[in-house]
Amino acid sequence: MIRTHYIKELLSHIGETVTIAGWVDNIKELPNLRFVIVRDRTGVAQITVHKKNSPPELVSQTEKLNLQDVLAVHGIVPEKQIAKIGPELTPVSIEVLSRSEVPLPIDVFGQTELDKRLDWRVLDLRNPRNLAIFKIEAKLMEGMEAWLRSNRFTQVFTPCILGGTSEGGSEVFKLDYFGNPAFLRQDPQLHRQLSIAGGLDRIYDVGPNWRAELSHTPYHLCEHRGMAVEFGFISDETDTERAEEGMMAHALGMVADECKEELEMLGAHVEKPSLPFPEVRFPDLYDILREHGMTIPFGEDLNREAEQVLAKHMKEKTHHDFFFVNRFPSRVKPFYVMYVDEDLKWARSVDMVYRGLELSSGGQREHRYHRLMEQVKMKGVNPVEIAWFTDNFKYGVPPHGGFCVGIERTVKQMLGLDNIREVTMFSRTPERLKP
Repeated sequence: MIRTHYIKELLSHIGETVTIAGWVDNIKELPNLRFVIVRDRTGVAQITVHKKNSPPELVSQTEKLNLQDVLAVHGIVPEKQIAKIGPELTPVSIEVLSRSEVPLPIDVFGQTELDKRLDWRVLDLRNPRNLAIFKIEAKLMEGMEAWLRSNRFTQVFTPCILGGTSEGGSEVFKLDYFGNPAFLRQDPQLHRQLSIAGGLDRIYDVGPNWRAELSHTPYHLCEHRGMAVEFGFISDETDTERAEEGMMAHALGMVADECKEELEMLGAHVEKPSLPFPEVRFPDLYDILREHGMTIPFGEDLNREAEQVLAKHMKEKTHHDFFFVNRFPSRVKPFYVMYVDEDLKWARSVDMVYRGLELSSGGQREHRYHRLMEQVKMKGVNPVEIAWFTDNFKYGVPPHGGFCVGIERTVKQMLGLDNIREVTMFSRTPERLKP
């Protein structure tokens, strides 16, 4: 390895000779001094060059540096640290590993509009705020997986290319699969269920999903990541709520405890939410919305505005950022969702809302073959085309359910950012396919 230490480690090695490596963030000139600010993923260090006392070749070399040049700096960590922005290093030698052209196409640390930043996303990612976002996202995922593993869930990998659509509708990306039609998955839903039918009992799948919708909102992507969880032998859909809230509370708690510096940099406040998350159900929420001056026709789904009104109400009543919406109208849900036997107008379907935005859909699935086929017919799904899925339910499938949490949406809401593209390393939207 070129480096011996990351910058954040230097103050633990006072008086020692080390090698750091990173990018030139800034160059500051004083009459007798030149400060080269070098950044790696852990922070910044000040490389102090004395113009009169340093070796002439070192002084000459640093005169030719550009912003975003990649350096390896071999030097001594001085006992007297006078730098204000990070550890100081007295250089013995500097190796330029890669030159950067000038001028830069964007100001990495300036106020550049989002589309331009995304055009030059690689440079934009060097901004420490963006590094902080993705460190937080990684910790969130670590927390989710830690909770799932501790509760005996097994990670699986379900296919991203499907021979048919799982959700129905036209919002799918169609592929040519050796001369046959295929589709990118909208959700790993059906194969998660087949994993439970296969006896795996408790599984999770982390991966991409695609929706070919012409949405230009700050919370939609054509490609997004989901934490998809499914488990068997449940009593009803409230078991999925308990699992989901447990996973989310653990993950946010890890972010709050282990990402303090990153959260402070972003001005974000995150804390471990209390349990249980409150719940509101159809049809009761129609009355709640009416109290706030909004009327949704009975039996209709929530729209975005209603979701926000409901979130404000739940925050005022429960002081909670999270809540579940349960028992959606069955007419707006896919064929695989279990309906309430006592009243078939409603489904055992659950959304989780966080700070006014839906993060997940889930609930209990229909495991009874005769009911499943009734709903296939009711929803106008071709029974022959879906037989690869439904035929398995003839042979004993336990009551089961689950959910899929949108990762980018969660991070956006958690950090209070305006646009989901900010938390997507390389976003895919109707107008963006590169880089």
